[in-house]
Amino acid sequence: MRFSQLAGTCLLTLASLSAAENIPANHYLWGEKGPAGNNMIVKRATTTTKPTSSSTKASSSSVKTSSSIKTSSTSSSVKASSITTKMASSSSIPSKTSSSSSSTTSKVADSACSNGPLTRSCWASGYSIATDFDAKWPTTGKTVYANLELFNTTCNPDGNGQRLCMLFNNQYPGPTIRANWGDTVQVTVKNSLQDNGTSIHWHGLRQLGTTSQDGVNGITECPLAPGDTKVYTFKATQFGTSWYHSHYSSQYGDGAVGAIIIDGPATANYDVDLGAYPVNDWYYSTAFQIEAISFANLQKATPAPPGDNILVNGKNKNSAGAGSYDVQTLTKGKKHRLRLINTSVDNNIRVSLDNHQFQVITSDFVPIKPFYANWVLLGIGQRYDVIINANQTAGNYWFRAEVANACASANNFYGRSIFSYSGVASGTPSSTAFTAPSGCVDEATTPFVSNTVPSATFLDQAKNLDVDLNVEQLTTNGQNIVFWGINLTSIDIDWRKPTLQYVKEGNTSYPSAYNLIEIPQAGVVSLIHPFLPLIANNIKLTSPCSGPTGSSKKPTAPKSPSRIPSTSTATTSTSSAPAPASSTRPPTWVTSTSSTRPAVTSPSYPARAGSSSRSPPTTRALGSCTAISRGTLARA
Repeated sequence: MRFSQLAGTCLLTLASLSAAENIPANHYLWGEKGPAGNNMIVKRATTTTKPTSSSTKASSSSVKTSSSIKTSSTSSSVKASSITTKMASSSSIPSKTSSSSSSTTSKVADSACSNGPLTRSCWASGYSIATDFDAKWPTTGKTVYANLELFNTTCNPDGNGQRLCMLFNNQYPGPTIRANWGDTVQVTVKNSLQDNGTSIHWHGLRQLGTTSQDGVNGITECPLAPGDTKVYTFKATQFGTSWYHSHYSSQYGDGAVGAIIIDGPATANYDVDLGAYPVNDWYYSTAFQIEAISFANLQKATPAPPGDNILVNGKNKNSAGAGSYDVQTLTKGKKHRLRLINTSVDNNIRVSLDNHQFQVITSDFVPIKPFYANWVLLGIGQRYDVIINANQTAGNYWFRAEVANACASANNFYGRSIFSYSGVASGTPSSTAFTAPSGCVDEATTPFVSNTVPSATFLDQAKNLDVDLNVEQLTTNGQNIVFWGINLTSIDIDWRKPTLQYVKEGNTSYPSAYNLIEIPQAGVVSLIHPFLPLIANNIKLTSPCSGPTGSSKKPTAPKSPSRIPSTSTATTSTSSAPAPASSTRPPTWVTSTSSTRPAVTSPSYPARAGSSSRSPPTTRALGSCTAISRGTLARA
């Protein structure tokens, strides 16, 4: 079963539920005052071995970068779309023509070749697609600089009307950060939100030796108070496609997201890099309001409300036909790389391009042996890099993004964009979709470079963690409350003292409510759940509550975000985009069968929860080392 089936509601919260500093007595559940934190710490360890890797010499390549990024690299590049942003300081980097040479089919690239359209397996200085980047990576000596500032603002990505948003550099999605494999990345983040703290997580990046730069408030740092600035610095030891997002409460559901591209070798050749292509669910209520509705629904054993639309590269038309489609250009006879990212809060999404198969070359940050697919299924936070061969009749074609109902996801509409061949007049496509697969199954992938873990050691160390809905009785009023739990507890982090600070101080008296699993041996592999904070030896640390932030500023109480009424009441589509299959969420729910707690049954799916008359939740400003988080930590 895909994990996201279990965690739809939990993922909406992302990092934690916002809470007032003075918690009402009837709200105690986690920590020493509630029953959910009274579990012991589990210790375990595993071991692994890494194969030696072969490598090659080639010259580096990069791509046309956004004006938000300054880099000192000088290298060949691939044509790519860029995002122009407004920054305190910025510079434009001109695109250069990429180099090419004869193709190679060996896993060990020709040491004389350079990275180009016919030799994507090559890279530079003895590194290639055959390199195991978990074991080694280049050091370019170059630094890529970027500036991100998070603002309170409004946005209207699908024409439904303005709603409250939190955006990096006042754009949606945020500017793409782009670097080469082996570069150092330095991002200056300023929190210009009026009333909320924030932290920025660099999704999927290993952060080897730079744990304090991971951007997870309560775990690796304190949140940035309004007006605070932090400089994040880390090395690009991997290559591929990912994204960054706020890891504070539910902020990324209000638009605080952007793409990351680390250029490196590839397992198949292509001519044009189209850049990052995010797809995501979109709600007309704010993320904080949806979070409150979802938690209320959880208590009734009913799902989170469905999304209102699916955005493709930050745009779409709505069900009434307002808004606009994103348009991408294909060059006849060329192969185009497209970097797919699902930045949703609750929807698994299946995507396809009419008449054009995807050649899938990368899964998350893992280069894979290429395979072909008409549709690919993207879980929340998941990425696939695909190659599109523009070998069809020149015209306009639908790119489709459909909610994956079989993955316990629901949405009231569907995502569309247009891929148009160069030289063809723009227009509404009349193309026909591939038959969509059913079920909720990950694509079968094979890593290009595999690592071997001895099976005996793995099986001896592999452990199970219960991830399920729990029903607990409050000690204060005797009422039951339902929550997502791991090892039958839900994490509760005190942001005044992140988990990493305990490690830095050598303090092993971790509060039980931190729900921590200790890894006693450094340099080993453990099979553990991604929600849990991991503590290991030999981590290079800086104080998570000192340094560039250094703020003694006390946060102020924010104004609760209120819903902006929709300007459109139409429920049937007047768009010329073809209608999808039913977008109704199946009436399924997780059933708890533990003999120590009541079972959660499977009710029928309720009426649209978004129409709830529940008042907006009250949130609390959370600044540097001054506030307490509550709720379950979401997937890193």
